[in-house]
Amino acid sequence: MTAQSATIPAMTALTSSSTDRYATDDARYRAVEARDRAADGHFITAVTTTGIYCRPHCPSRTPKRGNVRFFARPEEARAAGFRACRRCSPDASMPRDPRLDAVRAACRLIESAEETAPTLEELGEAAGLSPFHLQRTFKAVMGITPRQYWDARRLGRLKANLKSGEGVASALYGAGYGSSSRLYEKAGAQLGMTPASYGKGGEGAVIAYAYADTALGRVIVGATRTGICFVGIGDDDGALLDELRGDYPKAELAADPEGLGETVAEVAATLDGHEPHAALPVDVRGTAFQRQVWEALRAIPMGETRTYSELAAAAGRPKAVRAAASACANNPVALIVPCHRAIGTDGTMRGYRWGVERKRALLETERAAAGRG
Repeated sequence: MTAQSATIPAMTALTSSSTDRYATDDARYRAVEARDRAADGHFITAVTTTGIYCRPHCPSRTPKRGNVRFFARPEEARAAGFRACRRCSPDASMPRDPRLDAVRAACRLIESAEETAPTLEELGEAAGLSPFHLQRTFKAVMGITPRQYWDARRLGRLKANLKSGEGVASALYGAGYGSSSRLYEKAGAQLGMTPASYGKGGEGAVIAYAYADTALGRVIVGATRTGICFVGIGDDDGALLDELRGDYPKAELAADPEGLGETVAEVAATLDGHEPHAALPVDVRGTAFQRQVWEALRAIPMGETRTYSELAAAAGRPKAVRAAASACANNPVALIVPCHRAIGTDGTMRGYRWGVERKRALLETERAAAGRG
């Protein structure tokens, strides 16, 4: 596996049957384990430890479940900082959609820009559309604006440069940042730590953590100085700590039950039917579309649910149902971002990282609390 292909492929809307078949990350991972060729064209598999994205049936070694992310399209994986596998050529795997030709042309121009983002006029000329129609088409297909795609690609290049061992200054300017001050202003929100720490796998960053007992098991909360970066529910403290460690393998994890006491209590209270405090600080990273889905989840009133289709529509991409489901599955702060309020289009309970039974119990508790209110 080496550098990414320069081709920007397209992906057509999926039928409901194929969408249902690979609607959850668990189903997608099973397809990866089985090297299911039928999954080709339905989603892209990205491996966080290698920075590579592949077809589901790539013959390379099957990655661990905790190291895998899923995307609807190759360009979404690239925007998140991954590069294409040359062994399975994932950029050539997606079904062709003529509607996306203009978007592919715009993406190519954005990805080739080194220092400044192309203007809408330049993008429209490359795509054969007026600036207005290019902006509208791009947002409809990608769920984000061309400027947001440029920002995501630039951040992805920065991450790749830092992980490859480049110095901060070199990585910063090589990724297209014209000012170090602008990057450092946003470093907490985008990287969860300083660029220097991120480039060393979290080395130098300190993540405090603490546990609490609840009716649904143990809860772990991890937090940087900026805010909460991880919330997990389980039965085993060691397994929960391993989940936290997986994101920042070189960060310093420090137990701090006293310092996080009130925060953990606030999070644990959500298991009794209380909404988390709106001012509770969080420090999470995600693509622009993931953040839009997470905001849509936080807007769901207690006691109610939304389908993945409704979440996709709320995030501006009504056809990106699987991507919305993936955003729910990749939510790092359970309960604060209530991904348990997302259900299948047919109203059924779908996969939940911390167990479907916990998801059902959470919803029942919230409905009872909302009824009392």
